[in-house]
Amino acid sequence: MQDADLLYTPVWKLREMLDAQQVSSVELTELFLRRIERLNPQLNAFLTVTGDEALQWARAADEQIRAGAANRPLLGIPISIKDLEATKGIRTTMGSLVFQDTVPEMDSVVAERVRASGAIILGKTNTPEFGLQGTTENRLGEPCRNPWNTERTPGGSSGGAGAAVASGMCPIATGTDGGGSIRNPSSFCGLFGIKPT
Repeated sequence: MQDADLLYTPVWKLREMLDAQQVSSVELTELFLRRIERLNPQLNAFLTVTGDEALQWARAADEQIRAGAANRPLLGIPISIKDLEATKGIRTTMGSLVFQDTVPEMDSVVAERVRASGAIILGKTNTPEFGLQGTTENRLGEPCRNPWNTERTPGGSSGGAGAAVASGMCPIATGTDGGGSIRNPSSFCGLFGIKPT
């Protein structure tokens, strides 16, 4: 399978390929990190990229897979986490200048579950300040842009997640949704988003 195909391969298929050792977590992580490096300057989907850490986690996942211990649902799968979720040891801005240098000492429940699933955190995706807008703009930098038309918004408040998945910067992302914040970016970016009930 070509690299370009892997960028848009469904997560369930990537999981099968990892289990069959047709691709490694390190290879996937490097592929998505290269994509982020190439596209994020135009789209501003990621506020923080955890490149070195992600590669360490990917190497550990590959060791577990080779040892036959691949018993976690997202083991080795690259993922992004919306920057409203506290992530231990990873900058968490909440889209605000107030928290631009904050590095939490503990994970939110979502981040804790993502780590427990074995997923590889590529970084934190853009959000409006405190997730309180229907577009993804804040004072930390340029607005997040829709990968289908960079003159348009990817929606909000999980617009960074939507733009990242739609542009192939990650195969899956977390978001939050109190009033459409997953559903709107999914619609704006041509994706499937889920708000659990």
